[in-house]
Amino acid sequence: MQLTLDTSRFEEHQAIFISEIIEKIKIKLQEAGVDPEKLEDLTASIALSVASTIDDTAGIEVDGVEVHPYLTFRTNSDDIIHCGENSYTYEYVYSAMKRLFHA
Repeated sequence: MQLTLDTSRFEEHQAIFISEIIEKIKIKLQEAGVDPEKLEDLTASIALSVASTIDDTAGIEVDGVEVHPYLTFRTNSDDIIHCGENSYTYEYVYSAMKRLFHA
């Protein structure tokens, strides 16, 4: 496999990725019977927490072992793209929430 620095495609992929995660969060909260008036706030809160974990800003450590995620995307069987630094899915949460709840 080839690891390729491609910020443009990476940005597109991470925006799609976090949007899908947010949609799944909303669906599961609805299935759990969350009050519709609380649905948007709870979805955003969970989505921001998940994005922070993916982006390596949440600080993951268990029993002295630190974990530092580094997001990549497979674009075909031989190509993996990255952005050269930690992901920033957090930056796409607001726009994804707006599309999901206010479109």
